[in-house]
Amino acid sequence: MSLSATIKSIQDIMRKDVGVDGDAQRIGQLGWMLFFKIFSDQDLELEALVDDYESPIPAELQWSAWADSEQLGKQALTGEALLDLVDNCLFPALKELDLEDLEGIAQGRGALLRSVFEDAYNYMKSGTLLRQVVNKINDNIDFNESKQRDLFGDMYEQLLKDLQGAGNAGEFYTPRAVTQFAIDRVNPQLGERVLDPACGTGGFLTCAFEHLKQQVQGSQDLEQAKQGVWGVEKKPLPHLLCVTNMLVHGLEVPTNVRHDNTLRKPLRDYARADQVDVVVTNPPFGGMEEDGIERGFPTEFRTRETADLFLVLVMELLKAGGRAAIVLPDGTLFGEGIKTRIKEKLMRECNLHTIVRLPNGVFAPYTSIKTNLLFFTKGEPTQEIWYYEHPYPKGYKSYSKTKPMRIEEFGPEKAWWEQREENEFAWKVSLQEIQANNYNLDVKNPNAAGEVHEDAAVLLDKYRFAVQQADEARSALQAALRDCLE
Repeated sequence: MSLSATIKSIQDIMRKDVGVDGDAQRIGQLGWMLFFKIFSDQDLELEALVDDYESPIPAELQWSAWADSEQLGKQALTGEALLDLVDNCLFPALKELDLEDLEGIAQGRGALLRSVFEDAYNYMKSGTLLRQVVNKINDNIDFNESKQRDLFGDMYEQLLKDLQGAGNAGEFYTPRAVTQFAIDRVNPQLGERVLDPACGTGGFLTCAFEHLKQQVQGSQDLEQAKQGVWGVEKKPLPHLLCVTNMLVHGLEVPTNVRHDNTLRKPLRDYARADQVDVVVTNPPFGGMEEDGIERGFPTEFRTRETADLFLVLVMELLKAGGRAAIVLPDGTLFGEGIKTRIKEKLMRECNLHTIVRLPNGVFAPYTSIKTNLLFFTKGEPTQEIWYYEHPYPKGYKSYSKTKPMRIEEFGPEKAWWEQREENEFAWKVSLQEIQANNYNLDVKNPNAAGEVHEDAAVLLDKYRFAVQQADEARSALQAALRDCLE
């Protein structure tokens, strides 16, 4: 059975279980089980390759001790006995794993194991169905089998892509074509530190790691590549999927991928040691941060709009000369008020040299909001901005699950990048024009063939943005009144 068919059959089994409610829980259940199996397979490999390596998992809870039915034969647990072991032994032990007696790589992997299981859950209520899932994983997934390992990366990528159809879980996935193009353009190098402060399931991080591995010429270089990739993810499910993704791509101790909210730390508390060479990210947009987060930012930039706060944070986290690629919605480009002040700061402190305008449907079905890739370098002010309007492939009117965006589509942008000239897709705007237009970066393509009208989806986006701005102003007024009364 192929790996993709295995995953589908596992999800079909889970649908029979009364404890697993909806796609998000199925993905969460599958996520911890795949993580634990891959982690266990890597333990076997490390025991063979690394002197004195010992798995951080207690012997009686290792995968082979309870899950491997072929090895255990008739003694393999099922039903209530299996459920009892998983719920009352495995999860409590891993959530409270003692790291004191561990050393070296085992300690790092133990810390990773504990952080993953702190927020993981066994949703399944039927031990019999759980045994069926375990057997499917056992029979079809062996991460130490070389051919399967190569295939598994592509299969896992497809699994993450399928999240786009799983309700709100779709926010975790950025199309591979977008992440790869962004990494290609910022071009991280060995010895540099690459950060995604809202890393989701790790699309930008795995692309960055693969990009760094292409520069590796020895074991020291490989270790440098592993230490060069950093990420932070706020939500437990995408964090679990992200660290599994990193394991799949050969990073055995992805402890640099933390489960946290980078916005929670006040901006003034970030020091020079926190700054990095490259930031690549697709921060959540269209949503609001929890109350109080905005107080960690300077007064003139206080907002609860997540994308705005991340843009301010990215500027702070870049070293002088550092490069960034960030996905932002059209609302950031044309927004006023706080958004204007943020854009003014961006263009004063950074060279916003390129905006790639992406077409509708790139993130469908999660959102129809039009998005943009902003590329900038910190330490020099913006003098002019080049725009490139990414067209649909010939014959396309939108993207879909069967017709996704492909990296090959970015060939014209790559060819244009180093020798820029205006054409039907590319144009430039001076700083003076931007300032005269009150830092409105929503500049229409003057070279587009034919007359261009805003479609209904764009107008609806602008209406929603106006409503959001009104809500934000109302919240700010209420907060100010509360402060006056305290």
